[in-house]
Amino acid sequence: MQSTISTFPPYLSLSVWLPILCGIIVLAVGRDSRAGFTRLLALAGAITSFLPTIPLFTQFSNTAHGPQFVEKAAWIERFNIQYYLGIDGLSLWFVPLTAFITIIVVISAWEVIQERVAQYMGSFLLLSGLMIGVFVALDGLLFYFFFEATLIPMFIIIGVFGGPNRVYASFKFFLYTFMGSLLTLIAIIYLYNKSNGSFDILAWHNLPLTMKEQVLIFIAFLMAFAVKVPMWPVHTWLPDAHVEAPTGGSVVLAAIMLKLGGYGFLRFSLPIAPDASHYLAPLIIVLSLIAVIYIGLVAMVQVDMKKLVAYSSIAHMGFVTLGFFIFNEIGVQGGIVQMISHGFVSGAMFLCIGVLYDRLHSRQIADYGGVVNVMPKFAAFSVLFAMANCGLPATSGFVGEFMVILGAVKFNFWTGLLAATALILGAAYSLWMVKRVVFGKIGNKHVAELTDLNGREFFMLGVLAILTIYMGLYPAPFTDTMQVSVADLLQHVSVSKLPQAVAAVAAH
Repeated sequence: MQSTISTFPPYLSLSVWLPILCGIIVLAVGRDSRAGFTRLLALAGAITSFLPTIPLFTQFSNTAHGPQFVEKAAWIERFNIQYYLGIDGLSLWFVPLTAFITIIVVISAWEVIQERVAQYMGSFLLLSGLMIGVFVALDGLLFYFFFEATLIPMFIIIGVFGGPNRVYASFKFFLYTFMGSLLTLIAIIYLYNKSNGSFDILAWHNLPLTMKEQVLIFIAFLMAFAVKVPMWPVHTWLPDAHVEAPTGGSVVLAAIMLKLGGYGFLRFSLPIAPDASHYLAPLIIVLSLIAVIYIGLVAMVQVDMKKLVAYSSIAHMGFVTLGFFIFNEIGVQGGIVQMISHGFVSGAMFLCIGVLYDRLHSRQIADYGGVVNVMPKFAAFSVLFAMANCGLPATSGFVGEFMVILGAVKFNFWTGLLAATALILGAAYSLWMVKRVVFGKIGNKHVAELTDLNGREFFMLGVLAILTIYMGLYPAPFTDTMQVSVADLLQHVSVSKLPQAVAAVAAH
């Protein structure tokens, strides 16, 4: 097999396959009888897997066009399927984010998971590698392989380690996502035939497609990515999955898995079907605004903390899709920044809920009250992350939302005004939950017996707090890396790919 790997060591391959290898080793040698060793092995695997992602952002060129750290090798030569990896400004930050969140998840389960420790830790390591594979794959079939394979570990995490209704939630999660992806596979095969036998995603970007072809392909990709984001009205699997998933499952689901759909729009829908994207943009904008406003109102009436944060995630991802389909630079950048920020903030909020659940075994808001009196450190973190969740300036939550609102106002004033209501709704449901859970008098005798954060929990939330504030105060390292790629994408999307338009340009 001939290969052309332009970087050595091959950072992207290491980022994908190291966690998968470590997960297999944990599954093979881990035992409940030596759970301490299994946890240490999983933590070592997660940290080792994070290391090759560091050079990706330290050595990334902010001015280069096209993919970087490219690795390309023949895979199934008969069908011209290639092992083709690369990243650009659109995908760069999701690779280290995924590896970092995996470390946090392993630490979060340290004293919590007592049975099937190897299966739990191994599943998250496998899932980490597969999700990174989605972000770095530049071959259409390789992308589809990673995209679908992520379902299996998450299905196990929810179905085995989840709550009382875990079987229902895991099947609903699996069927929604899998059914949505079937049309995507048909679209990938169609593009393969249309491009004379190539699965190269970047080559697909330049295919001259008729308007009918573009619309059908856009809808086919929309079925998979809208479910994954998730967009209204195909969002109903997410609250169920979050409520039943263990804490680590909720963290990964919110912080990383929802981003697979948003990334899919950037890599497939917009560049492959630009005319259809413009044509159908009003539909996506309307669905995004419904998610921002209606789902925000739904979040306000939740009595379960996990469900409230799950609905808030849907509202925040509505901001992301809105930013992508207003077709200006600040809006698209804001959508990507919002995805990165949401990875920190939503993950931290689910960890906070997990801390309370480990102590009181309840997620009901009514079972708490006055937590600040016995858990002041925890209360400080909870308030910070709730503020970030509703977009407080100087936190990462503000940067992405503010950029999307600026882009939306530039696109259309009324669209921007409707999007801005999310800041009010976000403050309403986030702060109301904090008021009822954290502040006030202790209304439950069991709350009076709670203990504050231990060292492990303080470390997890402290690191996420630092990242949330750092990104809020100094977002330049994140926005600078994506600027060239976003500009290239918007320039590409602004040029028609209809055959008659392409022919006219060629004749001219």
